[in-house]
Amino acid sequence: MKLSFNGADRGVTGSCHMIEAAGKRILIDCGLYQGGKELNEENEEPFGFDAAAIDLVLLTHAHLDHCGRLPLLVKRGFKGEIISTSATAELARLVMVDAANLQEEDARFRAKKNRAHFRTVDAKPPLYSLIDALNATSRFGRTAHYGEVVELAPGLTAIFVDAGHILGSASVLLKSKSGANSTEILFSGDLGNPHGPLLTDPPPPMEVANVVMETTYGDRNHKDLNPSVAEFYDVVIKTFQRGGNVVIPTFAIERAQELLYMVCRGMIENHLPPQTQLYLDSPMAISVTEVMGRNLDALKPEIADAIRKGYDPFHFDGVHMVREHMASEKINDVKHGAIIMAGSGMCTGGRIRHHFVQNLPRKESSVVFVGFAAGGTLARRIIDGAKEVTIFGERIKVEAEVHTINGFSAHAGRDQLFAWHAKTKAARTFLVHGEETAMQSFGAALTSTKVEMPVLHQSVEL
Repeated sequence: MKLSFNGADRGVTGSCHMIEAAGKRILIDCGLYQGGKELNEENEEPFGFDAAAIDLVLLTHAHLDHCGRLPLLVKRGFKGEIISTSATAELARLVMVDAANLQEEDARFRAKKNRAHFRTVDAKPPLYSLIDALNATSRFGRTAHYGEVVELAPGLTAIFVDAGHILGSASVLLKSKSGANSTEILFSGDLGNPHGPLLTDPPPPMEVANVVMETTYGDRNHKDLNPSVAEFYDVVIKTFQRGGNVVIPTFAIERAQELLYMVCRGMIENHLPPQTQLYLDSPMAISVTEVMGRNLDALKPEIADAIRKGYDPFHFDGVHMVREHMASEKINDVKHGAIIMAGSGMCTGGRIRHHFVQNLPRKESSVVFVGFAAGGTLARRIIDGAKEVTIFGERIKVEAEVHTINGFSAHAGRDQLFAWHAKTKAARTFLVHGEETAMQSFGAALTSTKVEMPVLHQSVEL
């Protein structure tokens, strides 16, 4: 069995690994790089393999940094099968179509700006088109059910296990057997933060000889959820008292639904004013909320039961689900008393940038970050204290209060990563999907396993 690393190696985004076994070439994820050069150099580079030679893709979950280059893979010749859980397949379709639309929209904006400034240089085309994204959705084939064996080839199987990260997320165990020889490897995917507010807790991992493991938060733990929720309520109340809005860059999958739930609970328990208005300005997040409502078995029993009885914590008085652009623009007229949630979570695209233009210069308003921000992204620049940022080619002052509340993270923290790894009893561990400092910190503390931190396009034999 040969293992190659083609993304998220000493970095957080662009997850993509390849296994060659039993005459098959299999990708584990094919994600988009996100950061300062997003959709430019990193994503346009060759994959490090021939897309047309890939037989299968096993998709761990539907976040953009894990599925976002699948349309590009298809564009470059992939004609194989994508296997995932049913929820991941449904969510990945939304994510890929949304990414294609955003890329085409950005390309049109750049072309329009060039014309307005009499520039003769051609605008950069999108990385892939909506047609490419739709073609990628057609490659989804068999559905993986948690714990069930999926035969990939004679002597080669996969098992998807709930990773507890987002709806449908999975770790993937590959087993190859030829005669008396057998090899096994577990890809963690992104591991969830146990005891989160919405999803049921995942089972422990199986024992396995080889592990490819994420290290997003390998150097730190998260705040506990309850103090984080209390901090969030406090920020909202103080912002409303100042006469401003709370703007939250929101990941459409899981984070948006968690925040809806927390605001609903806050209003019921009198932690938030009963007249609070919440605008979910994200067509994709709205669609994801609908998908979650169709997958009640994945939710905590008390939440699922409430929805079945008609007490939906995602739809309540004061919530405005905003799909249309005109309705989104009208939010600009709301100057105080509103929570505005919009994508993208790292502020690399989407409607959040329009709300930043309106609210970043206002001392009355607050910006609340509740998720990971990769280096080079607009989100990271604001978190790191930038006094001005460039949005749509214009310099925007950052006068709003900026808050980072990390207890909402859907990723496992350092101690949780250690606990997961200990249960695998892995003899050989490959660390990926983490900034290098986090990876080194985590790797230095793993004393019971051989630790390797591969670089891009490195290959090893198992």
